[in-house]
Amino acid sequence: MKIIRSFTLAVTILLSGCAEVMQIAQQTLEGETPLTRTEIVAGLKQALITGTNNSVSILGAQNGYYKDDLVKIMLPPEADIIVENAGKVPGGEKLLEDVLLHINRAAEDAAKEAAPIFVNSIKNMTINDAVGILKGNDNAATSYLHKTTYDQLFALYQPKIKASVEKKLVGNVSTKESWDTLVGKWNLVAGSFIGQTAGLEEVDTQLEDYLTAKALDGVFIKIAAEEKLIREDPAARVTSLLKKVFGSVDS
Repeated sequence: MKIIRSFTLAVTILLSGCAEVMQIAQQTLEGETPLTRTEIVAGLKQALITGTNNSVSILGAQNGYYKDDLVKIMLPPEADIIVENAGKVPGGEKLLEDVLLHINRAAEDAAKEAAPIFVNSIKNMTINDAVGILKGNDNAATSYLHKTTYDQLFALYQPKIKASVEKKLVGNVSTKESWDTLVGKWNLVAGSFIGQTAGLEEVDTQLEDYLTAKALDGVFIKIAAEEKLIREDPAARVTSLLKKVFGSVDS
């Protein structure tokens, strides 16, 4: 196809940087302007920035996590035994729901601060990265972002989660206080003679690490969805540059 041939020539130009190849390509494309090195990099950066901004905006809104089953943060796996036996703890079911609400509110609060972190990480994209992403699968850009920035994002995101966890929220109670109350009551039951006889185990989970990982998982899930939309739906390409870059690989 003409579009595929145009993209192939454009990549050749980008990788060679040869003026003679550029001249031949211009003639071969019969007046079409091939993608330039700058356009590919800028287009991919626009796509990532658009996707991350949309994602954190959605997640940062009230119920962005809590009412979305795809990203809603549940208790750690170590606490499954609490969920399954919440009715055995006085007020356990209400405490459980309070913790889930507070945990997701904490993630929503932290998501509001995430956009600049992603924007800064996007600046390091190279031409080889951009070409690989443009030719990749529906979540190639998201995978690149996850692979190259996850550790840094975790380190930067965790203090925000910690602050959110300790922030007074619904009913002037923090997520940490709700979690400690729930786990504390559970561990009292699990550590009692009756609990030990029933085979119940105490729970010891680093809540902040778990929340940080789950919150970031939710962000990358949303970014992948945004990237897929930009790749597949021309109407989602909100700038002329996105139209040109992603249009070059449409089938």
